[in-house]
Amino acid sequence: MNETKKLQEVDLYKPIQKYFVREEFEVYGEVNDCDIAAVKDDVLVIVELKLTLSVDLLIQAANRQRLTDQVYIAIPRPKGRLNSKQWRDKCHLVKRLELGLILVAFHGKRATAEVLFHPTPFNRRQSKSQNKRKREALLKEIEGRSADYNIGGSNRTKIMTAYKENCIQIACYLEQFGPLSPKALREKGTGEKTSSILTKNYYGWFEKIKRGVYTISEKGKEEIKEYPEISDYYLKLVEGSMGTGPLDQL
Repeated sequence: MNETKKLQEVDLYKPIQKYFVREEFEVYGEVNDCDIAAVKDDVLVIVELKLTLSVDLLIQAANRQRLTDQVYIAIPRPKGRLNSKQWRDKCHLVKRLELGLILVAFHGKRATAEVLFHPTPFNRRQSKSQNKRKREALLKEIEGRSADYNIGGSNRTKIMTAYKENCIQIACYLEQFGPLSPKALREKGTGEKTSSILTKNYYGWFEKIKRGVYTISEKGKEEIKEYPEISDYYLKLVEGSMGTGPLDQL
């Protein structure tokens, strides 16, 4: 195909037609609003053509599934990498809709059609099984948060994670009760990651004053002021579970 010629949907037709003819289908263009219809014995295939993978294309193809299970969408082969996360996510959506995907590649005056995958029933149980770890990580993150401190859809604001909340919990306990050991902090409910959080000191909120004993840094004192709701929550939590009397320091 001439590089200077603007690509059009009709340029996708011939290579796809040739592909299905080789597969012994009878192929017809523009049949009752379908871009391509192909027939072999009692099998009906419908292909919808577009220059980009769009929502309109997916809707159009989904409507064709009222006529046959064998519905493909066809687009020019993308110039980017086909192993990128964005492309994998798009393919997952197409598979989720039980559609097939055809890519048409242009090499000068030649064009070839490649079936990336055929229409097949989507196995939700298998998909969930393959993503079991991601599901467990999501539930673990939810379990580690005391409340909803984020606004859904935010992409330019700092997100409150379970890890950061755990750091705030440790910092406010050190500020309230003075220097403590990881063991003493864990006894107050800071969790199994306490030692790791203190050692890594990701936010610079902690200082080691002697072996096995930590205190809150000046930086920590200033920065946890930004999270009064979380600090108050954990202070009330520890006071409620241990009483309001003197607390063991170490």
